Amino acid sequence: MLALSLGASAVYSIVAIVERVTRETALSSQTATINRPLAERPAFDLIYQLLSFTFGLAPVALVVFLVWRARRPHLGALGLGATGTVAPRWWLRESGFGFVLAAAIGIPGLVFYVFTRAIGINTTVVATALDAHWWTVPVLVLMALKAALVEELIVVAYLFDRLRKLGVGTIGIILASALLRGTYHLYQGFGGFIGNIVMGVVFAWAYHRWGRALPLIVAHWLLDIVSFAGYPLALALWPTLFGTPT
Repeated sequence: MLALSLGASAVYSIVAIVERVTRETALSSQTATINRPLAERPAFDLIYQLLSFTFGLAPVALVVFLVWRARRPHLGALGLGATGTVAPRWWLRESGFGFVLAAAIGIPGLVFYVFTRAIGINTTVVATALDAHWWTVPVLVLMALKAALVEELIVVAYLFDRLRKLGVGTIGIILASALLRGTYHLYQGFGGFIGNIVMGVVFAWAYHRWGRALPLIVAHWLLDIVSFAGYPLALALWPTLFGTPT
């Protein structure tokens, strides 16, 4: 599963950071773009973006197939579905916790990003380089959702389920999950690596504590929506903090 998804991304990110630090250009003077155009013509760019979203969820579909249970909750192994609570309400409560978790991670994370960029251990992260079209924001919201589903269901929920069955202890699972999350963000620099390890520890601990994946998905989705869709505004308001190096 990891070889088909974020495990492969981690390997590529290791190669990417080695390539970056061996350039003549300082790491702090380099950029890492997350969402970029996939075609010159807007109509085909939209088609490619939607295809990227759809096929990017294939590993999630495979995880769902592998852990599906005949009895409800069908996705209990991933911490999804009603468990002793009133069915229409469980997702509301867990979504609310996701908002709290997003705020707890997002604000310190933004400060940490600015700090690591200032001391030269991180690239300038360009959250989106997409041109302004009617579909740009909806596509960015979809890309944020894809990242949230893939990362939280595979790197946290699925990894917990499989490593527990292999006899790995809780601390080992939390550290493995956090290290994997940090590694596939290495392409952004060492700041992205450290920051995502911290985020990974918090998210994995929360999953261990409550056994619920929806708060993690909601929190991650919110963080990426703000990061992706809010990047042009942040760039306009604080160009020295979020702009590309000159």
